[in-house]
Amino acid sequence: MKIAVGADHAGYELKDKIAAYLESNGHQVENMGTDGPESVDYPLFAGRVARAVAKGEAERGVLVCGSGVGMSMAANRYAGVRAAAAYEPFTARMSRRHNDSNVLCLGSRFTGEDLVFEILRTWLEEAFEGGRHGRRVDLLDRFDSL
Repeated sequence: MKIAVGADHAGYELKDKIAAYLESNGHQVENMGTDGPESVDYPLFAGRVARAVAKGEAERGVLVCGSGVGMSMAANRYAGVRAAAAYEPFTARMSRRHNDSNVLCLGSRFTGEDLVFEILRTWLEEAFEGGRHGRRVDLLDRFDSL
């Protein structure tokens, strides 16, 4: 799977570890930055990942900031992006199963590394159920025309 990854200054170290993990598990990774501790504006990096997912240049995206909240708010501004902030595996599982999330947002200041990789594994492995959830996802994807 091709996965775009991005972070702000609070999440770049964890983003790099996530990218290495994804590559070691056979995924193709597109690093969208940032790559250092200098303060940056998270919406710019969320936009890079969200655009790649929205345009089909990446199948999924992973974003990291201090909390995961800002990244999810920014990424969800893009049509076709369904970003979910997850702090434990159950939320990641349900975001895939019921919402077909295609961007996972993580908080480097909220979640320990071991748990981050458990959340990531869960999110990558879980399938979308479809059915009644498919109707709802279709509505999400049509928000700009409703």
